[in-house]
Amino acid sequence: MTPLTGVFTARPLAHRGLHDRARGIIENSPSAFEAAIAAGYGIELDVQLSADRQPMVFHDYDMARLTGQKGPIQTRSAETVRAMTLSGSDDQILDLGDVLKLIGGRVPVLIEVKDQDGAMGPNIGPLEDAVAQQLRDYAGEAAVMSFNPYSAAYMAKALPDRAAGLVTSAFKYKDWAPLSHAICDRLRDIPDFDPGMFSFISHEAPDLDRPRVAELRDHGATILCWTIKSQAQADAALKIAHNITFEGFAPA
Repeated sequence: MTPLTGVFTARPLAHRGLHDRARGIIENSPSAFEAAIAAGYGIELDVQLSADRQPMVFHDYDMARLTGQKGPIQTRSAETVRAMTLSGSDDQILDLGDVLKLIGGRVPVLIEVKDQDGAMGPNIGPLEDAVAQQLRDYAGEAAVMSFNPYSAAYMAKALPDRAAGLVTSAFKYKDWAPLSHAICDRLRDIPDFDPGMFSFISHEAPDLDRPRVAELRDHGATILCWTIKSQAQADAALKIAHNITFEGFAPA
């Protein structure tokens, strides 16, 4: 297990970069990442797999909300995705390698590997391999995480010199449909946290008072949280969490 270094708790983490749609700065865009770096924040970002197995920096499974073009990102080639412009901006979508070149070690980057089939199960590998390949040659501070415990474990083994963690949640049924109630019930209690493999969780902020979170912290896990949207929320979260992932305001 590689610990999450102090740079990941020394400054707040900008959720999908320091985005502001009103200013034409869209989430997970080059402009959002440059804005976070200029403000001195760390960066959290998401990766999805293209049809030709390239790790694209994009959150949604369907491209409609952010590009106006319907359909899963997984059905398009990396070349096609790179050519798309993010709605309301002049920015195009980048792959992970290009984003890492842009960041260039200037701030820490926390990479969420998105579950690719929505089942939170063992159907993994291609995206994880693609992310690992990009990170092996990256000299900057980077850590990896996933809601899918199989994916997070795969990343921990593929990148033993990088900190790996779980993204965790209250897993309310209505928020996670069509994920089965049984899987929600299981994941809610964070049973897959292996201190020999994982060094941190990033937990849903309104659920930080869950006893399991305190237990993990007491046993040495770093606790991050998502997604904080005001200073009042940040102040409350930091009574439990070591750091926040934020959007929509400038945290102290």
